[in-house]
Amino acid sequence: MTTNRPEGVTEELIPTSLGLINLKDCSDALVEILDALDVDRCVLAGNSRGGMLAGVFPEYPQRTTAAIGINCTASLPTTSESIWATALSPFLSLHAKMPPLAAKAARAAFAGPTVEATNPHFLEFTNFVLNDDPKSVARALRSLLIGRKDEHRCLNTIRNVPVLIIAGEEDSQFPVHVVRKMADAIEGSTFGVLQHTAHLAARENSEGVDA
Repeated sequence: MTTNRPEGVTEELIPTSLGLINLKDCSDALVEILDALDVDRCVLAGNSRGGMLAGVFPEYPQRTTAAIGINCTASLPTTSESIWATALSPFLSLHAKMPPLAAKAARAAFAGPTVEATNPHFLEFTNFVLNDDPKSVARALRSLLIGRKDEHRCLNTIRNVPVLIIAGEEDSQFPVHVVRKMADAIEGSTFGVLQHTAHLAARENSEGVDA
């Protein structure tokens, strides 16, 4: 398989095993990418897993101008998350192509009541998951849900980096109170809530996110 990547990004960053990928791995990979692109400092914005990375990356204050985390958490997975991810992950790993069930799961996870009632284009968009590699998605489930760690203590160490944390009012994955707890752990952070918005805020409510 040929992989296109910036010059200087090492082969070790291309996973070959089925181990977990934690936020430290993601941060280290991002540092190597910034180095390869000769970028000293960045404003990092991310949604969901990307928002979790944006939350912890200010641990590298010399590389971070500011960070924006959207629809993200620093908490351990809930019991229900652990149960369904533990069941779904091996099921997906058995398939060469994504099963149709995955589209229904994506819609249930990503769409809130407002978009269900008003935005058929977004609902159709959730079928994007059918184009994914099921084994890759299974690994993501293990890393994001089953293997997720509590990062609040880490967030407590962040100083002098502006951080904005945004929750979606209708996000069933990471409800407002969970996202607010993440923001509260970061000294001086700003917290906001997007009304009538679920988990994929940037896709569902781009105008609100941009504002």
